[in-house]
Amino acid sequence: MTTLLEPSIEITTDGKGWSPDEAQLAAAAFLARYRGRTLEAYRYDLRSFFQLTHDHHLEVLAASRAHLEWYRTAMEQRGHATATIDRRLCTVCGYYRFAHLDGRITPNPAQYVRRPKVQPSEGRAMDRSELARFLFTAEHYDHAHAALAVLLGLRVSEACGTDIEHLAFDHGHRTLRIVGKGNKPAIIPLAPRTSRTIDLAVGERVEGPILQRRDGQRLDRRTAHRWVRSIGKRAGLGHIHPHMLRAGFIMAALDAGVPLREVQLGARHADPRTTTIYDRRRPTVTPPASSSPSSPADSQWAPRRRR
Repeated sequence: MTTLLEPSIEITTDGKGWSPDEAQLAAAAFLARYRGRTLEAYRYDLRSFFQLTHDHHLEVLAASRAHLEWYRTAMEQRGHATATIDRRLCTVCGYYRFAHLDGRITPNPAQYVRRPKVQPSEGRAMDRSELARFLFTAEHYDHAHAALAVLLGLRVSEACGTDIEHLAFDHGHRTLRIVGKGNKPAIIPLAPRTSRTIDLAVGERVEGPILQRRDGQRLDRRTAHRWVRSIGKRAGLGHIHPHMLRAGFIMAALDAGVPLREVQLGARHADPRTTTIYDRRRPTVTPPASSSPSSPADSQWAPRRRR
């Protein structure tokens, strides 16, 4: 069976020379285009597909469109969510597309595979008053929690990966250089309040991670999720996870009338249709007078308007 099911891709040998598994080489060629968490997700999806084909004694590169339709049906029968089925089919179809382009198979069995229709997510998202309450509570927690809160307009992995050395000024604006999704570098303009919050968290340090755990190590994703849950619980918001804050910042910007194109650039969405998912135009609710939190628009990262 192909060693793609192992944590890393390896090519086996028969002792007389290389005897590569063609399906394995096709997987290596496909996955070579990706990095980081995208690579992990695609590798996991391919492992699941390869395992199923192995269990049913099917050669991966000999699969037909009917086999892929059967794979889709099998996932539905197992009770997988529609979004999960769509993502796994997307990975498998990408695998066969590049195997076809590389000349390993002909024709492409995935070309006309039916994909499930994924409805826009109706999951709970933070409105502007909840976002303001969360930021206010984080500020009164400690400097590190407050810095994490204002940086979660970024993806959580991007926020955890920020370094002090990457803070700079550009034409009078405070900026932060990050490594975004797909290992793509980006320069993020910081709102004044965000900059001040980061400075308080950094203190006298001149290098190293902006976000640190209590033991002095870089904040990791697991701890970041725990911090966010803790802040949300203290703010009386129930279960909160980091992506809810990113969504909240994007929605707040759209509600404030920031043009869609600018929000798309600030969120670093490749497709503007991704940004429009967050445009729900919810009515805002004034936070309780006793809390008096500031407007989230003052503390979020925000696209800088060109003059």
